Amino acid sequence: PRPTASRTVDADGLALAPGFIDMHAHSDLALLRDPDHSAKAAQGVTLEVLGQDGMSYAPVDDRTLAEVRRSITGWNGDGSDIDFDWRTVGGYLDRLDRNFGGQGIAVNAAYLIPQGTVRMYAVGWDGRPATDAELARMKELVDQGMREGAVGMSSGLTYTPGMYADDAELTELCRVVARHGGYYCPHHRSYGAGALEAYEEMVQLTHNAGCALHLAHATMNFGVNKGKAPDLLALLDGALATGADISLDTYPYTPGCTTLVAMLPSWASEGGPESVLTRLADPDSAEKIRHHLEVLGSDGCHGVPIEWDTIEISGVSAPHLAEYVGRTVEESARLRGEEPWVTARRLLTQDRLGTTILQHVGHEENVRQIMRHPVHTGGSDGILQGDKPHPRAYGTFPQYLGRYARELGILSLEECVAHLTSRPAARLRLADRGLVREGYRADLVLFDPETVAAGSTFEEPRTLPVGIPHVLIDGRFVIEDGKRTSVLAGRAVRGAGATAA
Repeated sequence: PRPTASRTVDADGLALAPGFIDMHAHSDLALLRDPDHSAKAAQGVTLEVLGQDGMSYAPVDDRTLAEVRRSITGWNGDGSDIDFDWRTVGGYLDRLDRNFGGQGIAVNAAYLIPQGTVRMYAVGWDGRPATDAELARMKELVDQGMREGAVGMSSGLTYTPGMYADDAELTELCRVVARHGGYYCPHHRSYGAGALEAYEEMVQLTHNAGCALHLAHATMNFGVNKGKAPDLLALLDGALATGADISLDTYPYTPGCTTLVAMLPSWASEGGPESVLTRLADPDSAEKIRHHLEVLGSDGCHGVPIEWDTIEISGVSAPHLAEYVGRTVEESARLRGEEPWVTARRLLTQDRLGTTILQHVGHEENVRQIMRHPVHTGGSDGILQGDKPHPRAYGTFPQYLGRYARELGILSLEECVAHLTSRPAARLRLADRGLVREGYRADLVLFDPETVAAGSTFEEPRTLPVGIPHVLIDGRFVIEDGKRTSVLAGRAVRGAGATAA
């Protein structure tokens, strides 16, 4: 006999779906500091995948922790409000479970081992191949992290120091991931000039390693890639036809989002954050950086000469720089009667590399074609820091349902929900999530297909969505009648390869 309900919800006119899975999130510290976390909970997100783009906070030692905190201040803040009482992947996942006095966290979270952090730990910031001993140490760290509950490994191959790894090194690490049933999630070597070659490199690398591949924020950006989404999809279809295990995620917007320092050429970042600041302070080195950015096209800007009118400042760490937020670098430079590089250099230096940006270089036709692909999933890539973050942090999932399914008909409602639920659950190898089915976790969303919409905009990016009145995690209401409850039902979701403690 079925149990008697303790609560009945009038769902007339609403659609019932599994909880949405954000396959690319940057809430690594936000979940620890913010019990509300409505940025994701109000969207119907019940699970986020953290540890993205090769940089996060486990595994670390004391030195590595200090360096990674400096490196990704623009993503997560400097962490001065966080008690970093863990050093391992297992310790971080345990911390999520016992956070806020043992209550847990706002939504569930899975974790990818960040390859850049692992390299920082074992090799440092040197732009060179790893020694045999260093590679062995990296493999040990990845193996330990997978056994402790990670679902895979991420890379940021346009970010230092992760980009210094060659394919042979990455292949060896992916083989470790594959042994535990995990997947590789690369932010690959170029999303601009050479993007197709970079995608092909990842497909071949994971084929050689026998590892599943999930392509992070799989866009075709910059002018050189306008109209080239079919080329990417043909590459993927060819690999899938041979039996490759590939999936991808995208966000339903055209601009990207990252840090300003990420635009610099990789040689400028060798040695770590303090070395970057030293080079910026030296006139000759700064001029060399400018030449690579504006003339040659730095690897940090994906091989494309930077266009300062596409670089909008979305957040700063230093309060006295707030006037730059919401303007492009070119606009701020024009107001000051100076060259854009002078403005950018000042920002990088005075903000101690903590500046975040929106990069307006995407193409709508590419966005629409890629999201139709059968292996596509949804990911916000949402950076929650800054005064003017990308609206995708608060709006990705209702944007898919409202704009792209209901208004534009790019996906049917049922197909759109599958892209946001069952397909990511299958990639994560979660046997009890992603469907509304007896015996599955009661991670559920009730939304109105006729009204669901993102409230966030580029002008007001922290506005919550509409049309999502109820969200449940493990059968407990985290959103009820459109309002956030005090429930903390989220827990760490450990990978299928995790071993018992």
